[in-house]
Amino acid sequence: MQRSGAMKSAALLGVFVLGLAGPAAADGDVSERRSITVDGSGFASGTPDQAMFDAGVETMAATVIEASKQNQAAVAQVMQALAAKGIDKKDIQTSNYRIWPERRHEPGGNSEPVITGYRVSNSISVLVRKIDRLGEILGALTDAGSNSIGSIEFLIENNEALQESARAAAMADAKRKADALAKLAGVQLGEVLLISMSSDAGYPMPLASARFEMASAAPQPSISEGQISAEVRVHVVYAIQ
Repeated sequence: MQRSGAMKSAALLGVFVLGLAGPAAADGDVSERRSITVDGSGFASGTPDQAMFDAGVETMAATVIEASKQNQAAVAQVMQALAAKGIDKKDIQTSNYRIWPERRHEPGGNSEPVITGYRVSNSISVLVRKIDRLGEILGALTDAGSNSIGSIEFLIENNEALQESARAAAMADAKRKADALAKLAGVQLGEVLLISMSSDAGYPMPLASARFEMASAAPQPSISEGQISAEVRVHVVYAIQ
């Protein structure tokens, strides 16, 4: 047990720097002050209330013009479906548009590949502001002709509140560690001399892209939004009184 306690104390002092040397200066550099330096981390989580995803239409025809016409017609139907579900135009943005030839390689031959047709792909990013309607909207898009849906990302509209909670938790963690070190060293904790911060917004991993066969009535997909977490890390230097 004594060995375990000694190891824990050594690890603690290895992570946090306790500066006891040097007189306190009235306006001197932080490095010239007697100080305790600690790192703190804080986490906060919340339930997503918005979602963003990509929806696309891919078509193929013998010519570029025909493939483009088919694609434009299908995308128009997708846009109409979004409008019918109350999605504002400002929440829809083109994310990708591609045209490329389909080629066939002749077996055993050394000739150049033969172009057999052309594909056109048009994708849009859609923001859904009411997450409980996400499954309904995805089903409507597949009914309308979208044959590629993916990159679903869940969001919290007021993400700053989540960050604020994580910051408060990180500072409380740092203060708790500094108090513990001051008590062990037999000194009094003073004012904060320096704070630096970094943060990560830990959004859930996007769902893998899914392709749907065009059908007369696509089933409404089941969606699990999970939780969104935020992490804040702080580096704090406290003066020793």
